[in-house]
Amino acid sequence: MTQTMHRSDQELQAEVSDELLYTPSIDTNLAVTVNDGVVTLAGDVGSLPERLAAKQAAERVWGVKLLADKMVVRSAGASGATDTDIAGAASYMLAWSVDVPSNAVTIEVRDRMLTLSGAVTWDFQREAAMRAVSYIRGITGVNNNISLTENASVSVIKYAVEAAIRRNAPLDAQAISVDVNGHELTLRGSVRSWAERQQVEHVAWAAAGVTNVKNDLFITS
Repeated sequence: MTQTMHRSDQELQAEVSDELLYTPSIDTNLAVTVNDGVVTLAGDVGSLPERLAAKQAAERVWGVKLLADKMVVRSAGASGATDTDIAGAASYMLAWSVDVPSNAVTIEVRDRMLTLSGAVTWDFQREAAMRAVSYIRGITGVNNNISLTENASVSVIKYAVEAAIRRNAPLDAQAISVDVNGHELTLRGSVRSWAERQQVEHVAWAAAGVTNVKNDLFITS
């Protein structure tokens, strides 16, 4: 019988702090607090990519149940750049992204905060748009409000999603159930880590016809 190991909040705080120090794309000494497995990251970071890297680093650590992001991006490194300049750069990046449909995404920039709107067919296209603009110098954040187009002729196939989870997720797929309601998927059950929870959700989003995924998976570690 395999015994499940649990990390105390103190151990988890140390592990997350070490992972942040280990990640070369993080230059900021962030404050890490943990309460019952919920990790909070706080502090000023120099760019949006650094903020994303810190979140991903913390989520990789085994035992993290939830991540609270209280980091703030400093508006640095873009002297003279205006919202108009940033919007122009974002339009250019989207136009050159092969996995973002042409003219499907609109851009709004206010106080260096960039908002994406519009509609695409697949979640990977929405994520590609987010990725394309996230590395623009000087932005403090990106609101991804892009929606997915509902295709009435495409039905979400439950067994196909369940089979994909079994193929891709390094976990006990029997502990996960998939409910389909029209074009919405709901994931229920248990996983062992935040990383596994995110991985299962990523697999669900890849299903044809899905326009929304509700992730109700809970973490047992």
